[in-house]
Amino acid sequence: MASTAYSRPSKPPGPATGDRRGPRLAKELGKIEPKKLGIGLVAGCCLALLTYLSFARLFAIYSPVFDSSALVLRNAPPATTTVPATETPPVQQKTEVEEQKDVTDPEADPNMTNLPEATSKDEQEDPAATKPAPAATEAKITCDENGVDKGFPYARPPVCKLTGDIRISPKEKTMYFVNPSGSGAGPFDANGEKKIRPFARKDDFLLPGVVEVTIKSVSSPEAAPQCTRRHDVPVVVFSVAGYTDNFFHDNTDVLIPLFLTTAHLKGEVQLLITNFKPWWVHKFTPLLKMLSNYDVINFDKDEGVHCFRAGHLGMYRDRDLIISPHPTRNPHNYSMVDYNRFLRRAFALPRDAPAVLGEETGAKPKMLIIERKGTRKLLNLREVSAMCEQLGFAVTVAEAGADVRGFAERVNAADVLLAVHGAGLTNQIFLPTGAVLVQIVPWGKMDWMATNFYGQPARDMRLRYVEYYVSEEETTLKDKYPRDHYVFKDPMRIHGQGWPAIAEIIMKQDVMVNMTRFKPFLLKALDELQE
Repeated sequence: MASTAYSRPSKPPGPATGDRRGPRLAKELGKIEPKKLGIGLVAGCCLALLTYLSFARLFAIYSPVFDSSALVLRNAPPATTTVPATETPPVQQKTEVEEQKDVTDPEADPNMTNLPEATSKDEQEDPAATKPAPAATEAKITCDENGVDKGFPYARPPVCKLTGDIRISPKEKTMYFVNPSGSGAGPFDANGEKKIRPFARKDDFLLPGVVEVTIKSVSSPEAAPQCTRRHDVPVVVFSVAGYTDNFFHDNTDVLIPLFLTTAHLKGEVQLLITNFKPWWVHKFTPLLKMLSNYDVINFDKDEGVHCFRAGHLGMYRDRDLIISPHPTRNPHNYSMVDYNRFLRRAFALPRDAPAVLGEETGAKPKMLIIERKGTRKLLNLREVSAMCEQLGFAVTVAEAGADVRGFAERVNAADVLLAVHGAGLTNQIFLPTGAVLVQIVPWGKMDWMATNFYGQPARDMRLRYVEYYVSEEETTLKDKYPRDHYVFKDPMRIHGQGWPAIAEIIMKQDVMVNMTRFKPFLLKALDELQE
């Protein structure tokens, strides 16, 4: 487009055709002294240059071409999917407001690649600067179909990791995966689909209640729904169904798998939750905020189409409270020590180590006894508490409740945690490193469950561990079954009947420990603190 701002100042001086005043002007100029004429010419040139710059600036500001590209570069999200640790993470509300300012926003066009933020003229003019990195756009999907470990009966559900153009429509319960290679390239069925219930426990009883999500392979962006919102961070879609609200299962089925899947992202991940439970999200908000810088999205009610460049459907899982090195189900090589430290940071727990005996004059090691009021009650709790006081412990008795942070602080203040086998022992995750866990194991050949659910996790978190197995004289099962019953003669027959029998017989007993027999185990806990 031509502009007089460019053409006029560049014309050589002289009379214009048809201008009758030209000769007179030349005559008058001839009367001016050469010195003054030179000064005048310099001043005129300066005035012409200022005029040129003013018009050129106006042209640059109001040019439609410049204005459009400037808006694109200003509103475009960063090309990277993570925010450096030194930068403030993007705020969800701010993102939503910016998306409403739609001129040529790439958020509104699913086919427009994310452009890097330009800070210099060279970056704006370099076509390579607007091209996404090949790894960010490569369509790739891998699914871990891990089964059952030898000696560990609980199968793991599949987990799929995706990169490329991913479009999630919660309303359709579908993740559209733009796959130019075709549906034959990947873990898809004949219809180009992969169905997963993203719950981190492969339990045949529970899975029918878990929302099923379909990964649908499509050959082009036009075959997928248009994005209503783009995200610059990866996504994890998972379920909080099942036995949640049992603190053991809250951790084993959701929180630890979520930690294994997202902790390496340092908050730069978006969580989409199926089987959404508002009370559960509220209960564990400190942990969810530690894992994600963004508000969780309710997969069950969201009406939009959310677009991502990477993500997971489902979560990695190892054993229940055990995290072991493994190339697929623990790809970032975390440990229970890492999880323990993560919890301390999330709840701002102050103690990293137990008290050292004798460190302060008159200081006693603190013992917390978790009281159970349902099944597996410790019937002589007061007697046990009194003996612990006599041995030199400062004893507190409490029942774990809905206030996770409050109870976490109470556990973290203890040097010894004592409880009968059950979900309350999961609170060992809040103990300081080097503290002691004492587990009272009920009757019924419970050694495998005692070790794998609480004993080994304690050791993995670098806690000291003491376990006490009750005898047939210390269980209320003696009041229900004769001594020649298989409950006493062959307890493994209970396990052979499956979980319903275990739950009905073993899990419904109460215990009354023999104080003479139990005392050496309390002394051992005291000795462990001195080592």
